[in-house]
Amino acid sequence: MKAVIFDLDGTLLDTLQDLAGSTNAALTQYGYPTRTLDEVRRFVGNGVKLLILRALGVEKEADCPDFSAVFDAFRAHYALHSNDCTCAYEGVEELLKNLKAAGAPLAIVSNKLDPAVKQLNELYFKDYISVAIGENEAAGVKKKPAPDTVYAALKELGVSPEQAIYVGDSEVDIETAKNAGMPCMSVTWGFRDRDWLIRHGAEKLYDTPQQVWEALLLERGTSEQ
Repeated sequence: MKAVIFDLDGTLLDTLQDLAGSTNAALTQYGYPTRTLDEVRRFVGNGVKLLILRALGVEKEADCPDFSAVFDAFRAHYALHSNDCTCAYEGVEELLKNLKAAGAPLAIVSNKLDPAVKQLNELYFKDYISVAIGENEAAGVKKKPAPDTVYAALKELGVSPEQAIYVGDSEVDIETAKNAGMPCMSVTWGFRDRDWLIRHGAEKLYDTPQQVWEALLLERGTSEQ
């Protein structure tokens, strides 16, 4: 079976409440208005810096003198509260269990900060997923939708883009898969709805992890014929 690269937030884990909690804690600390859960849902997907910029209502860091302080406050709060309300989506663990049993190499590639990605993978998916890569500016690797982190994961797994499939819940994931030369399976249970995904180029949509598993089984059967 082909390798499967998963997005994390909105695909494997429902992290929205904890992301919103840390965002609002940082905003409150520096006297800025808080954001609703739906607003934070729209803000996530392009990395933490863009999340904070959007929460502050500015386009670039220079537009807000408190940006660095709010960003650091978010990081500090989220490091302690990344798992307060977070949980795996129903059916995800069974999907991963089935994929591992079928011999599929598995990885997570996320625009969440790298330490949080590794921590959450250790907490939830260590029995199934061996490679988990997040945003790491210090390493000089571009975040999604650039394909760099996907290529890094594929290298660790020892497979090529032609041997892999990408699974995600957002327009960022659709673009990432395209840039990496991989097909994208877009899931509808995450942070973007079906209509949004279709408008942003989704070609294959799946409403449950079981549907993802069945589609991957079908693909394997087709490729073996």
